[in-house]
Amino acid sequence: MIVSLDEVKNWLRIDFSEDDALLTTLISAAEKYLKNATGNKFDSSNELAQLFCLVLVADWYENREMIGKATDQTRSIIQSILTQLTYSYGGDSDESGAV
Repeated sequence: MIVSLDEVKNWLRIDFSEDDALLTTLISAAEKYLKNATGNKFDSSNELAQLFCLVLVADWYENREMIGKATDQTRSIIQSILTQLTYSYGGDSDESGAV
């Protein structure tokens, strides 16, 4: 797991539980999206992977009518982070944050 439900709720400043199931689904989708896009599996020790998931979950949550597609505001951020995670953490280094 890269980010927890509590971390996402804190990021989104949500203090109610009505959307916990939706947020859990979005977290899972963001983590799978990251793995599919980079070919790497990351864990919570990689801050850039955490930021990617938080930004993507927030974008999907706040723009639910467009789920599965990043909005124009976040598209460049998402692409930049994906590029870094793809090319900077592809090796077998212990410092990669990839497992």
